[in-house]
Amino acid sequence: MSIQSQISTESHPGEKTKKYDRQLRLWGDHGQSALEMAKVCLVNANATGTEIMKNLILPGVGSFTIIDDNKVGGEDVGNNFFLDKDSIGKSRAHAATEFLLELNEDVNGDFIEESVDNLLQNNPTFFNNFTVVIACGLTEKSLLDLANLLWDNDIPLLVCRSYGLIGYLRIVLKEHTVIESHPDSALDDLRLDSPFPGLSDYCKNLDLEAMSKKDHSHTPWLVILYKFIQDWKRSHNGELPKNYKEKNQLKELIREGIRKSENGVPEQEDNFDEAIRHVNTALTHTKVPSEVQQIFDDPCCRQLTSESKPFWILARAVQEFVANEGSGSLPLRGNIPDMTADSERYIQLQNVYRDQSNQDICTVTNYIQTLLQSLGRDEPLSVSSEHRSPSSSPGQPQDNISDSDIKLFCRNASFLRVIRTRSLSQEYAASCSKITDLASRLDNTDEDDELVHYIMLRVVDRFRTEFNRYPGAEPDSMEPDIAKLKGCLCKMLQEWGVNPICVKDDFVHEYCRYGASELHSVAAFMGGAAAQEVIKMIVCQFIPVNNTFIYNAMKQSSLSVEL
Repeated sequence: MSIQSQISTESHPGEKTKKYDRQLRLWGDHGQSALEMAKVCLVNANATGTEIMKNLILPGVGSFTIIDDNKVGGEDVGNNFFLDKDSIGKSRAHAATEFLLELNEDVNGDFIEESVDNLLQNNPTFFNNFTVVIACGLTEKSLLDLANLLWDNDIPLLVCRSYGLIGYLRIVLKEHTVIESHPDSALDDLRLDSPFPGLSDYCKNLDLEAMSKKDHSHTPWLVILYKFIQDWKRSHNGELPKNYKEKNQLKELIREGIRKSENGVPEQEDNFDEAIRHVNTALTHTKVPSEVQQIFDDPCCRQLTSESKPFWILARAVQEFVANEGSGSLPLRGNIPDMTADSERYIQLQNVYRDQSNQDICTVTNYIQTLLQSLGRDEPLSVSSEHRSPSSSPGQPQDNISDSDIKLFCRNASFLRVIRTRSLSQEYAASCSKITDLASRLDNTDEDDELVHYIMLRVVDRFRTEFNRYPGAEPDSMEPDIAKLKGCLCKMLQEWGVNPICVKDDFVHEYCRYGASELHSVAAFMGGAAAQEVIKMIVCQFIPVNNTFIYNAMKQSSLSVEL
């Protein structure tokens, strides 16, 4: 059944920009467009699930569907802010959908009062329409059945749960490509170690000695550094400064270039100070990052087919550029940092970099045309009016590669990433090599390592499978359940080849006390963390967790681990 917000109206573009201003600064209008086109499926509207949806609805996800056959009970009202006492006895999917839609009139939502097991059996293609599926509160068997179906159809899955004071998040992605990874500390692409002709010509036409005092103190530091590097190379057989000592010598040369007053006192020239400060970073050798080289060496890049995703066609075109016109370098990014300079020369220098960047983009575009023709996809490149990513997620339209796609790809070529996680079936296999690694880590780490909580969550799922309930979830069941849970733990660890003594009895007692309860504070924290990862997958920006995140609310600590 579909429910639309009663106050849903077509928002004015200016109003929408103002409404989403903060997030537009993070992922841009093309990221926002991808978010607004996304279709999200939530399995089970428990406290954790609704907290995740809250954090997706507020930034404007396109639509969502809740699958849940449960009725609202007293425990739901106690820990779920999107249910109230009047909801008791009603469909949890229906009640949660109504409350969630009040958060944002731009979002559409619907619900299905059916178990995920019935859908998997009677209508498995139902999930093919979603950009991403979020699973909460599923049994191990149901989760594996759902995960296998989504894996086969290349649909991202996020598993999230809150169990007492422990939070767990698992991302399942067959392949996820990222163009805008937004690294925290990226160096500017200035090419001072191997200047392109346009930069050389521009800098040669500026004579520092002939400049007036004003022009001398407002020459961009990039030009100053270029000129002194050339002076250095002429006296060092064309070699750049290689070590700390030589770079300090270059700094002294630049310092000597500062003009002096009649009394021999150095003038205050901030641009020269900036040039000195940037010696170490600006002289970084221009090369293809190892992560990008791995993408170039990937079979998906080397062996294109007519079914290849736009990301891999773009990557192959950039690889061809690097091997030929780029002479081992990626396309120039085309932007320069802020610096002390007069507006005229700063803009001129900026245009020098932009012109070279546009020239590189044109070269890559020609390679793309050639590749498309060789693949039998000789449709013309389109200038798309929509903002979308060429690494679009499943469920999003795959249009022609547009000029804006090529420009975005070339200017972020240094930050490309490909994430491939393991499937849940691989993780859960007893013969899995990661289990051996896990066993080794448990034998050589602190007993309170968050990894122990992963073991305990797997154990309570096994308990649920054997006894059709979670340990400690029923009145007066805690004491007998402690022995049963410990038995499940010993059996599982023996299967993995792990010494059961690695897990203290305190953990067994603690998980029985939890009784599979969801605390709202933990659910809210995990809801925020999970929604952030879902947005990363939808907008194809930033790097998602690979692949498991465990949160310990008792210690306020967390762990990211690949399982």
